[in-house]
Amino acid sequence: MDFINPDNMAIVSCPGGKFFADLVVTHLKTIYEKRFASHVELLSEKYSISKEELIRDFNRYSDMTSYEEFDEENERLEYLKNKDSTSTPNFNISTTPTYFANGEVKVEINDTIRGKHVFIFQDVENKTPCVLNNGKLEKVLSLNDHLMFLLVTIDAVKHAGCQDITLVLPVYPYSRQHKKKGREGLTASLLGHFYESLGVKDIITLDIHSREIENTFSSTKLENLHASYQIIKELGNIVDITNDKKDPFIVVSPDTGAVDRNKFYSAELAKPLAMLYKERDYSKVSENSEKSNISSIKLLGDVAGKNVFLADDMLATGGTLIKAMRFLKENKAKRVIAAISLPLFTGNAIEDFEKAYQEGLFYRIIGTNAVRHTDLKEREWYIEADVSAFFAEVIIRIYNNESISNLLDNRHMIKGITKNNS
Repeated sequence: MDFINPDNMAIVSCPGGKFFADLVVTHLKTIYEKRFASHVELLSEKYSISKEELIRDFNRYSDMTSYEEFDEENERLEYLKNKDSTSTPNFNISTTPTYFANGEVKVEINDTIRGKHVFIFQDVENKTPCVLNNGKLEKVLSLNDHLMFLLVTIDAVKHAGCQDITLVLPVYPYSRQHKKKGREGLTASLLGHFYESLGVKDIITLDIHSREIENTFSSTKLENLHASYQIIKELGNIVDITNDKKDPFIVVSPDTGAVDRNKFYSAELAKPLAMLYKERDYSKVSENSEKSNISSIKLLGDVAGKNVFLADDMLATGGTLIKAMRFLKENKAKRVIAAISLPLFTGNAIEDFEKAYQEGLFYRIIGTNAVRHTDLKEREWYIEADVSAFFAEVIIRIYNNESISNLLDNRHMIKGITKNNS
């Protein structure tokens, strides 16, 4: 990170993305402070200069090269008092999101972002009320409302003269509309073209539903993060994943589409892999746990008397997962634990899973905070894995043009967990 002028990084939050952005900014500040302290330590030793003198030199040079204007004399005086200490960058940019009566939306950028690398946060699945119109309106926004706020924010920061734009989208919008089955569009690709035409440089997302979406882009870079490390960390807190004699454990792929994901968990946890094969009636649309399009389920493997772990990228209505859980319990599974990177829980899913939990169909569900929930976190059966520090580290590295390879391939981190638990 540029320790002299760190404010060249700017965080702009859409209404739905503000909660997650605030979590990430907290980690960004911590990372900055740690890196700054390490930098000062090395320079102090290398040039035999005291840390205090180095910090004064940093601040002096920052003042000389800064074009920031101070509106009040008192503010300037207060700033000068801190010349012998470090000040953590704010990162956050003030905005005013407006929702008009006819459904149109607008975003105004209140701070200067000219020449800055802007990271725009948006959680399109956020179903909690968003504060709009200078606090005069609180409204639950639809996915399409969130998406429109994202597009107008991109346009606003572009017109405000930013240097680079990176989107932070924990859930990539319309990612399930990535292939054609008939006379329909490729909406995931369509949105990708929108982002690229608006000058987006990078997109950071979590466990995108299909890697085919990456083929949409010719210049924009898509960074697809994986929450496996954070999920396994939480898994190790609720079940013994190292003692097969005491607690037999098996990984089960909930369907053929999730085989690679669960094969990864099986290999890293050194556990056997089984699979559920579901036959679907595609003339029907899954509505909830009672009305899904699954016609039959077959199990390839043995789950009797074992703790079962299933991992999937996304949970919407959850009907297919509840059917799978019921089937596994009917096949004598001991405890069923599911991990979901993107816990959408649409419709009546929370109530349906509460009912399934009371029936004893599963033990725990591990989800991430990539999607904001309030009442879900209060459920006994739900465990939230925090991925905000992960996103913060990726953002810092992208901003500094550093490699993120060892963050995308996190097997070395997972080995640290399994080794410590053994």
